[in-house]
Amino acid sequence: MADHAGDIFTEPEADPDTLRNLGPLRRMAGLWEGMKSLDVNLGPNGPRRQVYHERIALQPMDPQTNGPQLLYGLHYVARMVKPGAVATYHHQTGYWLWEPATETVIHTLTIPRGQTAMAIGHAAADATRFELRAERGSTVNGICSLPFLELAFRTESFRIEVTLNPDGTWSYDEDTVLMVRGRPEPFHHTDRNTLTRIEDPTPNPRMRRP
Repeated sequence: MADHAGDIFTEPEADPDTLRNLGPLRRMAGLWEGMKSLDVNLGPNGPRRQVYHERIALQPMDPQTNGPQLLYGLHYVARMVKPGAVATYHHQTGYWLWEPATETVIHTLTIPRGQTAMAIGHAAADATRFELRAERGSTVNGICSLPFLELAFRTESFRIEVTLNPDGTWSYDEDTVLMVRGRPEPFHHTDRNTLTRIEDPTPNPRMRRP
């Protein structure tokens, strides 16, 4: 954790080239698709298994500062559909952020069913695998849900592990732990996929070096 006990207002000079300052997130930049997927969710009669087609755009954003804190990152929009379907199965947006000074990775997510979360982990700049976690009740890596979800499908924790594969693809493995009303035991809602880049990232052209 960086020591910000002193000056909390002075901003550092940021490199406008976000792509070369993303640490382990650099290889995730771009437009991706994947079908090597599996979603295990809970239905009225027990666990259900569903494959899905995913398309996710992760585009570089300009450097961000909180006083002396400097963050580089990717804004993302992900859309999943069931095979042969048109309607969206799952939609998600947020940021992947990298703080070089503390080697911290931050993942924010928001879904249109009324839930948002922020997961945090640590990794070296050249890491090829890293894990992030969010916990219900935390004020720094927490989970916030609409009243119905809090009542009926309360999210206790969220974990995501990312692996950057040697062939240029990347994979994730997620575990969302739920307390479902009427069921005594927690349910592990899991998702995983492997994604292949179909387009390179597109940085802000006005921020590129001459």
